[in-house]
Amino acid sequence: MNKNIIFALALVIVLGVIGYIQITKPKLYSVGSGNAESIALAPSSDKVLDTSTTASPALAKTRMMNIEEKAKKYSPAVEIIPGGQFINAEPFTLKSLIGKKVILVDFWTYTCINCQRTTPYLKEWYRKYKDQGLIIVGVHTPEFEFEKEYSNVKKAVEDEGILYPVVQDNNYATWSAYGNRYWPHKYLIDIDGFIVHDKIGEGGYDEFEKAIQKALAERNLVLGLKNSVDINIANPKDVIIMDSSKVQSPETYFGSARNEYLGNGKKSTSGNQVLSFPDNLSVNKLYLDGTWDFQNEFAESKSATAKIKFLYNAKNVYLVASSDEGVTVKIFQDGALIKTMTIKDHRLYNIVEGTDYGKHTLEIEIDRAGLKAFAFTFG
Repeated sequence: MNKNIIFALALVIVLGVIGYIQITKPKLYSVGSGNAESIALAPSSDKVLDTSTTASPALAKTRMMNIEEKAKKYSPAVEIIPGGQFINAEPFTLKSLIGKKVILVDFWTYTCINCQRTTPYLKEWYRKYKDQGLIIVGVHTPEFEFEKEYSNVKKAVEDEGILYPVVQDNNYATWSAYGNRYWPHKYLIDIDGFIVHDKIGEGGYDEFEKAIQKALAERNLVLGLKNSVDINIANPKDVIIMDSSKVQSPETYFGSARNEYLGNGKKSTSGNQVLSFPDNLSVNKLYLDGTWDFQNEFAESKSATAKIKFLYNAKNVYLVASSDEGVTVKIFQDGALIKTMTIKDHRLYNIVEGTDYGKHTLEIEIDRAGLKAFAFTFG
């Protein structure tokens, strides 16, 4: 065979192998932008070589090798960029914790029902592991303008019984630095500053806790500690379990910027509209009755009486809403009055607590003008 052909074939094989290795290389997580500040330790870092926190120079050398392997496998975490105030802590940086703590960064916003259902696990993990080297940092990135208000976030933190540090991310700077897109999204950062595990949304709690335990055990080894890590799996109380496969209704917004499911009236249009219910209603469409002022994020009832209807397919219904003066609303499910409640504070209201998943008709009667409705969510 011609030597040039043999060489060409060999080159193709070598390039193919290299390409395969690059494709299959276990780079598990990719976060941040080119401008984000990496906080992972480099193999040559003084913290790696500092034997005062390690059992021996040999262990420091082993750690250097471990960090080199981590750099091939994991993405480095990036620094938080505060966009507001800290709650439950004085201002700090993640960088100051690298080499000392295992860090769990949780992106959340307080009216997110998925976040609320995750919070019991975060609270229990913090209670269980905070004295074993874990710190949780709640990064509060708001969906609505009112969630930027410090007083609203602080009240939500207190109402939820959250004791770990929370930092406001009103400008989405930390969100962008991590390339994040979801609420909630948890990132686990090991003692060397690498993201070794993450989880989008609800579920996967046992797996995440085992990752915490593994990271804490590594921390003990690196710091030469004799502590043992509790390997039992947490079972927090008051947990709401949702079967997402049975929830067939989408998150539905009232404001003109995102009211794609509005069933009557003009979508994406700001200002007052006088509306009435049509004779026939469709599933997963939002219907309003009365005079409504559509703003970017919400629709506000302007008439003395107003109503909302929605044919949904789920178990529970939640409404993000508020009222400057407070309004009383009556909640009807399939024509039967199930609840009367007052809406005032900017928060998520539990409108329907169902007993089973299925199709139902929701109707809300409002006793006076002034209800600001932002979004329906379902569970």
